[in-house]
Amino acid sequence: MNQESVTGGPSCEARALWFPAAGRCEIRREEVPPPVDGQVLVRGLFSGVSRGTESLVFNGKVPRGEYDRMRGPNMAGAFSFPVKYGYAAVGRVEAGPDSLVGRTVFSLHPHQDLFVVDQDGVAVLPEGLPAERAILAANMETALTIIWDAGIQPGDRLAVFGAGVVGALTAYLAARIIGTEVVLVDIDPARAALASKLGLPFRQDEPEGEFDVLINASASAEALATAVAHAGQEARVVEASWYGDRTVSLSLGGAFHARRLSIISSQVGSIPATRRIRWSYARRMNKALELLRDDRLDALISGETAFATLAEGYPAVLSDPGTLCHRIRY
Repeated sequence: MNQESVTGGPSCEARALWFPAAGRCEIRREEVPPPVDGQVLVRGLFSGVSRGTESLVFNGKVPRGEYDRMRGPNMAGAFSFPVKYGYAAVGRVEAGPDSLVGRTVFSLHPHQDLFVVDQDGVAVLPEGLPAERAILAANMETALTIIWDAGIQPGDRLAVFGAGVVGALTAYLAARIIGTEVVLVDIDPARAALASKLGLPFRQDEPEGEFDVLINASASAEALATAVAHAGQEARVVEASWYGDRTVSLSLGGAFHARRLSIISSQVGSIPATRRIRWSYARRMNKALELLRDDRLDALISGETAFATLAEGYPAVLSDPGTLCHRIRY
């Protein structure tokens, strides 16, 4: 790219991953306009594939009634296809305000090698956070929001169901609250190694005893039922999964009412009311990036693909149950 194109000259050509129809993907070339005042031009370094949400989008499983709420900040197209989707991009600012040029930033942007966004749509990586790991920022932001919604207190006994990226990060954060007892639960025995790397107790079968807080991040109705069964008197059950167009059945008979249980949802699209007056989206994202400065979290990156071959490999990444966060290198 010539110097003129990064200082307000003609538009540049970029490559982006698009889904033209359910179950199909391709790399498309598109024009990127030069940044104007208040915008930055970002050259992609890495992006992360969020297997759960992107699987629903790729397979056309986003419910029609959720189209508006599911739109990403920089998404293009529509969920009825074609659509360009993703929200974990890390790159280097090539043009924009002097304070940002040359800085490595995170942005909620689809998989693309060059893009323009508003300058308030990027967050500068803190010192000590490698760009390769920063692709976990959106997942950490979700985990932080779950912790807030869960209302965890020092000394609480917690069970987190689902050792995917969000579940593992949630358990990781919960275990850092003083005095908590946290167990990470997953039916896949291979996730025991991940739990060990993060310093977390692991159970493949049902956890033992009752808990003060139970968090379901497995997208499994069976796990939600298990969480309710192990909830102590007046305990809180947090449903952090998103099921797309699937219906979930849950038995609320037996001792459910006598135990006065609370079941609440958690979703990263909003900041919880208890923090909304003090926390902006930017403050939350910056905190998520800070929380990623732990080398142990590299265990959540389960593989890497070159962007040039992403269209061929993307379906296999989504279909592999062993995928955690898959990194795309530009």
